[in-house]
Amino acid sequence: MKRKWLKYTMLLLSIGILGIVSYYTYSIIQFSNHISTAVKPAEETDTAHNEVVEIPKWEGKERINILLIGGDSRGDDAGRSDTMLVASIDPVTKRAHLFSLLRDTYVEIPGHGKGRLNSAFAYGGIELTRQTIGDLLDLPIHKYVYTDFVGFIALVDSLGGVDIEVEKDMYYTSKADKHMYDIDLKQGLQHLDGKMALQYVRFRHDAKSDFARTERQRILMTEVAKKMQTTNSLIKLPGILDSIAPYIETDLSPKEMLKLMALGFDVNLDKIDQQQLPPFSLLSNEKVGRAQVLGVDKNKLQAYVKQLFENDTFQ
Repeated sequence: MKRKWLKYTMLLLSIGILGIVSYYTYSIIQFSNHISTAVKPAEETDTAHNEVVEIPKWEGKERINILLIGGDSRGDDAGRSDTMLVASIDPVTKRAHLFSLLRDTYVEIPGHGKGRLNSAFAYGGIELTRQTIGDLLDLPIHKYVYTDFVGFIALVDSLGGVDIEVEKDMYYTSKADKHMYDIDLKQGLQHLDGKMALQYVRFRHDAKSDFARTERQRILMTEVAKKMQTTNSLIKLPGILDSIAPYIETDLSPKEMLKLMALGFDVNLDKIDQQQLPPFSLLSNEKVGRAQVLGVDKNKLQAYVKQLFENDTFQ
């Protein structure tokens, strides 16, 4: 009798686990179908009903580089790219780099001459930004993920907020945005909701300006990634995906997204290399007209990035 009871218990447990896996996989597929520009309407229906439950593995051996863009579009204004990061993952070594790019870097923008890096988004949107960054770093930018202020707030709120050590009091107010994006944070360990997290990553009104801002962006993105890996976040995954889907666009296909999520769980986020590009050692202050910009030797920058990747094989 005891063996029979145990047999049925294990059977029910197995069915329950299979149901949970199916539920979460279906949620991820629905989410990726919703945000992916790589899906055609006919493919959405087929993928949602016919995709196998097992999450596919990333088969490629080549490094994958993904551009993460945070836009500051407001109303009818297309805006500029407020945040630009490149996540680079080696699927063999499972080592990852997170590069935040200084938006005032003076670069060649294809078809538009030289200008600040974040101007590329205003000139030609995501594709021109991708091309400009790829040329600057001599890297193929395989895929992109784009969101705006609202999407960023929704993501952090869906995770229940994040704990961040705020290094200083931060205050800024602007009538231009009708005070929607004012900044008022206090120094110390803070539990940041979506709006507070946006304040944290956008603040640059001090002596360090964009240098400190890009560092905070890397810190917060890493904390968000860590929280996504927690059991509690996995339990809430369908709700998280539903809440952020309206605000995110990507050219990752649904299957690629599933594979990338699986690959991401193999990356040790405590050992992720976080860097500002260009690094201080390669920057020079330049004046173009009356504007102050950041100059960089493109060849030296490309050699710097290449060396970082070569070092991965020896660690």
